[in-house]
Amino acid sequence: MNIKQFLAENLQSGETYAGLIFGKNGERDYHLFLRPEMPEKTNLSWKEAMKWAKSIGYELPTQREASLLAINCRESFDLDDGYWTSTQSANHDGYALMQNFGRAYQNYHDKLDYHRARAIRRIYVDAP
Repeated sequence: MNIKQFLAENLQSGETYAGLIFGKNGERDYHLFLRPEMPEKTNLSWKEAMKWAKSIGYELPTQREASLLAINCRESFDLDDGYWTSTQSANHDGYALMQNFGRAYQNYHDKLDYHRARAIRRIYVDAP
């Protein structure tokens, strides 16, 4: 199946196709889709952002996924603000990663801080 056919069959209304994430350490490759704004959520703590994404059947992007979104979908984000990812700090339980799309950086913020949130979904590539 070519990519045009794949997108015709899998891209939901209003979504943006972000690209392919290659699996690491035996994980499967997958296609990444950015949920339409409808509207995006603002002023959410990390916990609220995680809960919101789950409530609509999506997820927050991981650190790797946020990097791909910054490259392929930058125009879909407010460039002056930060967006939560699902990636938590390995060193501090109270911190999670925030992606700034305007300045293209990632940094850990207190989970009680307020940022924006956008949600993603994945379609895994079948093994050959």
